[in-house]
Amino acid sequence: MNRAVMLRIAACGTIGLGAALLIAALLLSTYTSSRITKIPLDLDSTLISEGTGSALDSASLSGDHVVTNQNVPLVSQQQVSVESPANADVVTLQVGTSVRRTDKQKDSGLLLAIVDTVTLNRKTAMAVSDDTHTGGSVQKPRGFNDESPPAAIPLRHDGLAYRFPFHTEKKTYPYFDPIAQKAFDANYEGEEDVNGLSTYKFTQTVGYNSEGKLVAPIRYPSLYAGDEDGKVTTSAAMWGVPGEPNEQITMTRYYAAQRTFWVDPVSGTIVKKTEHANHYFARDALKPEVTLADYKVTSTEETVESQVNMARDERDRLALWSRVLPITFTAVGLIALIGGAVLASFSLRTESALTDPGLDRDDTDFLRRAGLEPPVPGAEAETEKLPAQRPPEVTEEAGPPSADPPADPAPPDAAKDPAKPEDGPSEPPTERT
Repeated sequence: MNRAVMLRIAACGTIGLGAALLIAALLLSTYTSSRITKIPLDLDSTLISEGTGSALDSASLSGDHVVTNQNVPLVSQQQVSVESPANADVVTLQVGTSVRRTDKQKDSGLLLAIVDTVTLNRKTAMAVSDDTHTGGSVQKPRGFNDESPPAAIPLRHDGLAYRFPFHTEKKTYPYFDPIAQKAFDANYEGEEDVNGLSTYKFTQTVGYNSEGKLVAPIRYPSLYAGDEDGKVTTSAAMWGVPGEPNEQITMTRYYAAQRTFWVDPVSGTIVKKTEHANHYFARDALKPEVTLADYKVTSTEETVESQVNMARDERDRLALWSRVLPITFTAVGLIALIGGAVLASFSLRTESALTDPGLDRDDTDFLRRAGLEPPVPGAEAETEKLPAQRPPEVTEEAGPPSADPPADPAPPDAAKDPAKPEDGPSEPPTERT
């Protein structure tokens, strides 16, 4: 295989590699990038928030009247996991949320608990629901000693739930509240830094106005068939309200909340959250009488750090496939195309040199000057042939050798005598008689 063929093969291979890298860069920046901006299928996290508030003392329910304790330490825990169905288009999240008093042990400190299940579109983070599919469910409450398997109650979900979409925008999103069983607006408020991560801040109000005043609290939608925890009738003495001690008074349970979310705009991960929730009983919705739980909790530092790291991992993954690899492939591809073109040019010169040695010599000299071909050893170096020196031309033919030396020629400047005849054969002298 001669050098021209080898250069041609190398040129074709290099150009092919460059074209493949450019195509790969285009696919990564368009097709692949849109396929990876989806909610992961391996979510498994525990989010903890801590705070204080007012809470009902469960032990007082067996006494003469209910007692509400002030400034008790509270902790809210949220366990997030993935359930079926979960595929390329949707993901189902099961989220168990509980609020308990940390100054009470075991079940005596539990104030609220709910297990919510929702199916989300992995790209938009919106609940997948329509007239025939609720898009989610909640578990029917069970007593502490109830060992029967949990039963799911279908519950239609709308809007976002537990996270925001990839590439979150600065606008208002509907965000689902599983306790109120409906979606409420989460309004964009601005940008803030959370542990070095730039985030979007959203606020949501349920029953409160922007100033934190009760304006339209939600009547608590009970999960029991008989609405046992939605409406409670007992004596005025038990409620601890003025009136006849034995008078039976029916009160309705109401709910209101305020939430603030700090969201990573790239991945849609909620990295921090504060929540003020108020569960109370009253005869007038705007006049709370007996507090069940009125608290404010904020994500712990450990939870914030964990969520920030998760958001950064998602950012790195997206950057790798949508920016780093496409840019790298494009740069290497262009270099490969240019290198292939240079090799193709050399192959054409080399192929032409097979028929014209002079071109081959020129090509070799060019490669040697460019440093692409090692110098030729001195024993094999091409030498230049110098032309032989020619003898001086002879103007007259050489005569036969003579014993006598030739007569000296007349001086060139001797003038000819006009009286004398021209040189010729001299006549012999005449003898006088």
